[in-house]
Amino acid sequence: MTETIDIDISVIVPMNDMDRPNAIDTTYTDYKSELDKTGLRYEFLFVLEGDQLDEFNRLVALKDRGDPIRIIKLSRSYGDATILTVGFEHARAPILMTLPAYHQIKPEAIAPVVAALGEHDMVTVRRWPRGDSIVNRVQTRIFHFLLHKTTSTGFNDLGCGVRVIRRRVTDAVHIYGHKHWFLPVLAGRFGFKIKEVDAPQAKSDFTRRYFGVGIYFRRMLDLLSIFFLVKFTKKPLRFFGSTGAVVFLMGILFTAFLAYQRLFAGEALADRPALLLGVLMIVLGIQIFAIGLIGELIIFTHARDLKEFTIEKIIN
Repeated sequence: MTETIDIDISVIVPMNDMDRPNAIDTTYTDYKSELDKTGLRYEFLFVLEGDQLDEFNRLVALKDRGDPIRIIKLSRSYGDATILTVGFEHARAPILMTLPAYHQIKPEAIAPVVAALGEHDMVTVRRWPRGDSIVNRVQTRIFHFLLHKTTSTGFNDLGCGVRVIRRRVTDAVHIYGHKHWFLPVLAGRFGFKIKEVDAPQAKSDFTRRYFGVGIYFRRMLDLLSIFFLVKFTKKPLRFFGSTGAVVFLMGILFTAFLAYQRLFAGEALADRPALLLGVLMIVLGIQIFAIGLIGELIIFTHARDLKEFTIEKIIN
């Protein structure tokens, strides 16, 4: 973290999705004019990947004319989570705001989103009403339906990159891989107060998006990992123990049924693979249960280092 200066809010713009019609200097001007209405002292922090020379030169020109911007250029492409982490570490204000490099919401909604923070720790945005294609909306609804079922959260648009965050949230919650999309879910797990507000979707965000099978598969893996992080980080035996016990009992019952057939019905087992399946299920159940025990031992050893809570206030 860099030194703290007289700034109220740091606006972090990750420059990792430039396949949109907005030029970054135009987008910046729109963002800046709306932030001026808040009366807050602000800075813009643009984080670029190594091959974005044109965008880098545009931003340098803005910097040279005296605009309140800072520029961080990475040596190569590191991914979305790394870009945001670098932005969080170099931001100098107690309140952080993330804005995409193109308009996801109408610029005039930025000031109300900032004002919505109030006593909350984080504000996340739902683009509403939606004006993009039915394909995009169906994909979003299916994804968030699965998210609600796996994490018991009520967020409706984690794909929106417009967020307002207090620094204590980014200090406590570490993001990696594609976990940045689930930052509100992870922050809620730590006990932070999260608020979701509606903001009208910008026309530049109406583009229909098609994803390959690999993208959907990775999204499912992300949901599965978030499910474990939210539910079983400190109690792995609950999941692996119950799963292992079920598999073990199924193997025992299956093997007992085969033994009954052999002893009382006279059926031979030598040429039946069912016996091998039953034994494999017993062994697999024991192994899954053992994984849960090992996880519990690891958690017990490092429990002091695993902080899953935040203190709102102390009154002495």
